[in-house]
Amino acid sequence: MRRTALALAAASLLALAGCAANQESEQDGLVIYSGRSEELIAPLIEQFETSTGSDVSVRYGDTAELAAQILEEGQQTPADVFFAQDAGALQVLQDEGLTTGLPTDTVELVPAQYRSAEDQWVGTSGRARVIVYNTDAVNPDQVPDSVQELTAQQWRGKVGIAPTNASFQSFVTALRKTQGEEAAQQWLADLEANDVQTFENNSAILDAIDAGQVELGLVNHYYLYEKADEVGEANLSAANGAFAAGDPGNLVNVAGVAVTPTGSANRVSEEFVDFLLSPHAQDYFATQTSEYPLTDAAEPRAELPPLAAIEGPELTLDQLADLRGTQDMLMQVGLL
Repeated sequence: MRRTALALAAASLLALAGCAANQESEQDGLVIYSGRSEELIAPLIEQFETSTGSDVSVRYGDTAELAAQILEEGQQTPADVFFAQDAGALQVLQDEGLTTGLPTDTVELVPAQYRSAEDQWVGTSGRARVIVYNTDAVNPDQVPDSVQELTAQQWRGKVGIAPTNASFQSFVTALRKTQGEEAAQQWLADLEANDVQTFENNSAILDAIDAGQVELGLVNHYYLYEKADEVGEANLSAANGAFAAGDPGNLVNVAGVAVTPTGSANRVSEEFVDFLLSPHAQDYFATQTSEYPLTDAAEPRAELPPLAAIEGPELTLDQLADLRGTQDMLMQVGLL
């Protein structure tokens, strides 16, 4: 009887040890839903795997679609971490209770205007909205000072946008919040009536401008530098311009990261957040993706204006959360 009891106890201890080992093994893995493209981010994630020994599984996709997927999956989402292209999608998940608090000493590496007021998400790199123009067709002094000018007859059929892109949708959300619903919808309707050209993404807009297919486009600042690095600046017929101070077209947004309720039990989740704010990753964003680093650990490209010098619209990034309202508006005017 005593040998039987000892055998049962030993078996129980082995089972518990096995469970603990399984839990530890599961926590050595990480599931990321990434609205950032595989081309840009995969090398950085591979570096994280190498440095930590963690096994990372990544689901790449459109930021808005992945946010909607997490909303549908709710508390049972397989995602440990959401790596988003813009702050609006992160704030949507926070508002729905699908993010968890991050350590204060982590988020405070980033200026307050580029992170959640409740420490639920944090920006990892900054991107400024710009107007890119064809340098063979448009002189610098002809570049519009406001997005409102893009609906003028002068630019009919000559402006490119990417309506399905999360960054463009965040810009439209900023337009709605600063100019009002009616004014924003009228601008979009006027833009559509002015034969605006639509593209799949920012890269396609820049390619079209460089080829002379359109003359102006609304994109993020770093696409120009990526293409210049690829083809050589001397071979590029495009340049970035900025709008007047306070114009919604000058919006500064962030790519950022949040940990889901699923990921809160996984120690690797916060390790990944820490990694994205590390000097190595911040330097990667500055040198490899030409974005603005958001900590003091790295410097942006010398060609870029300082973030503090960009005078965008007066709003906070948490106001970009109403992506659904923006998508509905885009559908109403026929741009989605």
